[in-house]
Amino acid sequence: MTKPNITIKNPPKWTRLIARFTNPRGLNSPQKLKQAVQGKIVLITGASFGIGEETAKHLAKQGAIVLLVARSFEKLQAVATKIIEQGGVAYTYSCDLSHPESAKKLASDILEQHGHVDILLNNAGKSIRRSIAMSLERFQDFERTIAINYLGPVQLILALLPSMRARKKGHIINISTWGVKMPAGGRWSAYQASKGAFDTWFKSVSVEVKQDGISTTSIYPAIVYTRMSAPTPWMHLLPGMTTDDAAHVIERAIVEKPYDISPPWLWSAQVSAVLMPTPVKKYMELVFKLTKDSDASIQSAKNAIKQR
Repeated sequence: MTKPNITIKNPPKWTRLIARFTNPRGLNSPQKLKQAVQGKIVLITGASFGIGEETAKHLAKQGAIVLLVARSFEKLQAVATKIIEQGGVAYTYSCDLSHPESAKKLASDILEQHGHVDILLNNAGKSIRRSIAMSLERFQDFERTIAINYLGPVQLILALLPSMRARKKGHIINISTWGVKMPAGGRWSAYQASKGAFDTWFKSVSVEVKQDGISTTSIYPAIVYTRMSAPTPWMHLLPGMTTDDAAHVIERAIVEKPYDISPPWLWSAQVSAVLMPTPVKKYMELVFKLTKDSDASIQSAKNAIKQR
């Protein structure tokens, strides 16, 4: 299913200046990246837009063989065409990862056609920012976020792990969110629950697969200016990352293979949440009170009520 057109607003220049100090450090060494990915098979989910698309272009430019996965076949083909025109190698796989059986078949097809996967970038995701009052008739929101943010990637990794374990090598990178390291905020119940579930699962699995020579990296970005954040108007006013910035962070993950990558301020926020839980909770309540549901969320809730 093709997503509707969404306008991504350019952030003010002052937020871009602040973002240099508040976001994770990226890699700015094409030579190091080339050494790490040339000839490697890199599977990227959510590759039709945003972070996935930009990362695919970066890696293909340095010689990686990129396997592009998303639901929209037409958009995948457009991304692959751009990569091929620039001398890269790209293959497309249309797959709805919210269905675990589809994820399992995807892995089977890829292993049959390419033999193995060197790097898996788990980037596909479903973001929903909606208050519980607007979710009373939308149980499907919780089903959908759990399916795409948790169950789908779990099945994909389970299907790829035997090959990686047999080869004693592989690298799995997960695009998480800073929110899973902090107390839950209002309006993010469906999203944070699903991302938190996968984050916990992935951390547990990471301990085990390290013994098999498989590296894992969790990336915890704050704001990234993409289609996922665009429906919330004020997000582009925050010092976030562009998709190009995010791609450079992923490049760093590939080259350095750290256990996790987080914004530099996140550790202090975590400490504050532990030492001052009540003030932090009050702050979260104040943010909820001063903000509102997006127009899209309100309209979706109204439509759900009409369909009862």
